[in-house]
Amino acid sequence: MLKLAMLPLLLAGVCSFAQDAPPASNPLTADEIMARVAENQDRSEALRKQYVYKQHIHIVSHKPGGKLLREETTDYDVVPMPDKTEKQLKLLTGRYWHKGKYEDFQGEPAPEADSLDGNLIKDFRDDLANDKSKDGLGKDLFPLTSEEQKDYQFKLLGAATENGRSVYHIRFWPKDKNDITWAGDAYIDAAEFEPVRVFTKLSRRIPFFVRTLLGTDVPGIGFNVVYQREAEGVWFPATFGTEFRIHAIFFINRDVSIALENSAFERTHVESRIKVVGPAD
Repeated sequence: MLKLAMLPLLLAGVCSFAQDAPPASNPLTADEIMARVAENQDRSEALRKQYVYKQHIHIVSHKPGGKLLREETTDYDVVPMPDKTEKQLKLLTGRYWHKGKYEDFQGEPAPEADSLDGNLIKDFRDDLANDKSKDGLGKDLFPLTSEEQKDYQFKLLGAATENGRSVYHIRFWPKDKNDITWAGDAYIDAAEFEPVRVFTKLSRRIPFFVRTLLGTDVPGIGFNVVYQREAEGVWFPATFGTEFRIHAIFFINRDVSIALENSAFERTHVESRIKVVGPAD
């Protein structure tokens, strides 16, 4: 089954990892580590509902190795809700190639939104800005939840260090070798069992008959997500990036780059509890 809910690799977080080495005294297996990650995702979703933040998305399409055809930048205010993420568009700017020159625009409706490049960018942006996601990114991006993990295998490659914190290096790939889905590497915080960084690529190439008969391929597809710790047990996907080529139905041939950044996290809800000491009068 082809799982291409989102698209993927630019925006690498500026992080330094120590050289991987097998954790000699580590009693946990890769499956046990990822099971704890899955458990924490539910808790993290509940905690992230207490935060509002800003989301910045920049998408560019151009001819392979050539001219930029269209780029759009959007800024959203993001308010997590009980069962979705509510996003309010604050600013849309962009430019596109039109009759031999670039035309700038701002606000909606965007000009030539129904063109090939206008539709491509809108589709990708709508995927990234999916309001059904509880943390601002599509849930099918990588196998972190218990539901997604059922279809994956994991291997512990070693230990590393990022910003003074120990992390596990986990490799993942689909159990069914015929699936075309995500495979890659995840770095998991060893203290809180939260994702720190996730890199992906397609688990295998799109079948030959699809590439030849339908003229469809997405070479280079993959993505990079970097998480940011806001408080204990509260980790947000801070950046998402990808750069890839899309070749579809013989006549669509574009290089696309996507960069997303979440920032300005602000906690809006704090629970208060009153503890009664001794008998009340």
